Order: sequence, then C-alpha cells, then structure tokens
Amino acid sequence: MPRKKQTITLSVAPGTKESLESIARRLGIFWGKKPSPSGLIAAIAQQELEVGEPFTLTGAQIRALRQASRSLTDAGFIPDAQTITQLLLERGNLQPPVRQELLQQVGQPTEAWRLRVDRLIADRQPFHLLYRRKDGEQLEYTVRYAEINQHERRMYLDIWCEETEDSTSIPELRHNRCLRLDKISAIIPVTGEWRSSLDSVKVHLHCWGGLAHNYEVKEEEDVENEKVGDLRRVVKRIANTFWLFRELRPYGADCEIVSPENVRALYKEDLIKTCQRYGITTHP
Repeated sequence: MPRKKQTITLSVAPGTKESLESIARRLGIFWGKKPSPSGLIAAIAQQELEVGEPFTLTGAQIRALRQASRSLTDAGFIPDAQTITQLLLERGNLQPPVRQELLQQVGQPTEAWRLRVDRLIADRQPFHLLYRRKDGEQLEYTVRYAEINQHERRMYLDIWCEETEDSTSIPELRHNRCLRLDKISAIIPVTGEWRSSLDSVKVHLHCWGGLAHNYEVKEEEDVENEKVGDLRRVVKRIANTFWLFRELRPYGADCEIVSPENVRALYKEDLIKTCQRYGITTHP
C-alpha cells in the first residue's frame, strides 16, 4: 500500500511561492511538468540540499589548498590534486586569472610524471622530454642526468640536457635546466650514457651586517664558511644562477658575489636593469 502523506499549511508573504517555484525549477525538482515547492521543502528536510549562507573558501584557505594541490601533483598523487582543484573551482571566490589557470589544469590532467621520473633516475636511464612553457611554446630536451630538488616551496626537476640554444646562463651551466613537473608533456626513454651529476660552479660570497652573524649554513651547497671579524666568507657550489640570485636579493648590500667574474657580472647586470626600471641612475 502507498505510504500515507502528511499535509501542512504554510502562510507565506506575497511572491514567496513564486520564489520557491523558481528555486525548485533551478534544482530540477518537479511535480509532473511544474516546479514543486513541496518537493523542495521535502529535499531540505531530508538534508539533500544546503540552506543558509553558501559555503565559500577564505583567501587563506584558497592559498593553502592551492599549495596542497601543487605538492600532491609534484609527488605524483594526481587524482587527489584534481579533487582539490575541483573543490577550489566550486567553492572558492577566485580571481579570473586563478580560475582560468585551474580550469586549464582540470582540462589537461597531468600524468604522474614524478613517479615516472623517479623510476628513470633510479635506472640511470636517459630520456627525451617534451616541456610546455607558460606561453604555450613546446621545448624538447634530451636528458642525461636528473634530480628532484626542492626550490623554495616546490619540488622541481633539475636536468642536464644536450640542448643549449635556449639557455641564458653562464657557459659553465648552459646544459642545466630547472623544470616544473606539471609542465611536462611527454617522456620517452632514449639510448646513451647517464651522467654522474649536473654541471656546477663554485661561487664566492662576502657577507656583512646581520647576514654575517646570522647566516644559516646550507650543507648541500656550502663547501666553505669562515667568519673573519665582521666579514663572513662563504663558498657555494651551485647548478643554477636563477635560484642563487633569488636567495641573495633580499639581503641587498649585505651580500656580494666576489667570484667567478661571469656570475658577478650577470648579477650586476640584473641589478642595473632593476635600477633602470625604477628610474635610478647607474654608472658602469
């Protein structure tokens, strides 16, 4: 026998019935061909619909979830990263550029490149890599050595490759590249020898002021560290000038690159361009 239904009578202000019908129509709740306010109320009672203020993410929550999504992508947990991205799109009050970037990530799911690269590194297997830059240009690299390293807050793929045409670094480091894992388009194993390391150079630094007293040693980079009076001398072994310059800029005049001369000149050129951007007169 059909279940007996209970009847309730509601007193509502003018226009409320029409509003309920509009909501029911939007949510696809109908009785026959007509939107059903009764069905809408039943769905609310059965907790099938949310009521009250819609749940949205705060700015801090959006930043934290985006960082979590990037970390999961870097580690190869792609489905989990995609789940977080979907949540951001559904519940985040996102600025248009951020929304566009996330929509592109959902539309072009990233394979678990981290896991594949880890296997190739463990097997000492050279590979051909197709890399998509942010402007859409595709670059090709023949990789003879690779490492997964953390730079600032993200994991990156550092490689030694045969190609040098697109390099803007000093000659000693022209074969090195630092790549984002989520921009890899394809990886194909190739024949040939696997190198033992990235190319590197030693950079001599002089540190003054608070940096001389509070300098934090980086064991994976620093090969010498000596304090003489108010001056600290540091020698770093680096594979990428970009990350070195990023590290030094916040310290301003408290840190000087002493040698090699080509690294010093490259940093000096960068500083001159910055001054010119702000209308500061400089002399060679």
